[in-house]
Amino acid sequence: MRVIKTLDELAAARRAWAQSGTVGFVPTMGYLHAGHLSLAQRARAENDITVVSIFLNPTQFGPSEDLSRYPRDLPHDLALLERAQVDAVFTPTASGIYPAGFSTYVEPTGLLAERLEAATRPGHYRGVATVVAKLFLLVAPRRAYFGQKDAQQVAVIRQMIADLNMPISLRVSPTVREADGLAMSSRNAYLNAEQRVAATVLSRALEAGRVAFERTRSDGLVGAPGVEAVKQTMVAILADEPAAALDYADVCHPDTFAPLTELAAPALLAIAAKVGSTRLIDNFLLRADGTWDMGARLSQEP
Repeated sequence: MRVIKTLDELAAARRAWAQSGTVGFVPTMGYLHAGHLSLAQRARAENDITVVSIFLNPTQFGPSEDLSRYPRDLPHDLALLERAQVDAVFTPTASGIYPAGFSTYVEPTGLLAERLEAATRPGHYRGVATVVAKLFLLVAPRRAYFGQKDAQQVAVIRQMIADLNMPISLRVSPTVREADGLAMSSRNAYLNAEQRVAATVLSRALEAGRVAFERTRSDGLVGAPGVEAVKQTMVAILADEPAAALDYADVCHPDTFAPLTELAAPALLAIAAKVGSTRLIDNFLLRADGTWDMGARLSQEP
């Protein structure tokens, strides 16, 4: 496995990769877990070369967010990727990605840049879109791999690829969950033992919302009252957990993030809450074919 630190090294590697076949790319912010590794494994299966980036992108963090304390462990990350048999890891510095005088950003607009995560974290998706666009240009992958847990990020990147005619195929993999249902996230490291137990309320609320969605739809209450009933079901589950503070519980279209006015596929049940001081997000996806993507749980076996 080759560790690439500079843009010049990456440019040379990219020229070699062009002669070797297709490149699959997994962008990450580090502190890797099983969800990241599942993306790397899929990239290896579908491409000739697999590249992972580890870059804690400062432009997607607001001034009061957790950039300074975001968990980091580059040696451990590199060991995991070595075992996963990826071909290359790109570990640039902030000054490499954003040199002095940098002033060009990719600015998403519309509902994707206004609702849910975008409303809570102003400027977040400008930072995400800008760094992903730069990484796409630098790595030049055929395919790029993201997790469904960050559903709004996926939608922003999908729209950017389409709008800018990027020759990249977006691959989205199911959320990887702990055995008790908690979606895997680098920020889970912030949780103490009691908060870790309490954090399962997000997936429990989504499951209750999914059941309410199906039950309400089968009862024929498919319009706006039915949508509101599903939302209130999720809100009620969160309200029963004193350690969790709800940010939002929503039912929206998974591509546009427009609020749904009827219970129909495709649909996204999305939720965000703080457990202690840690903000967590999660979602269930109802695909256009009527099947649910709720993620895959890790085995309880050691």
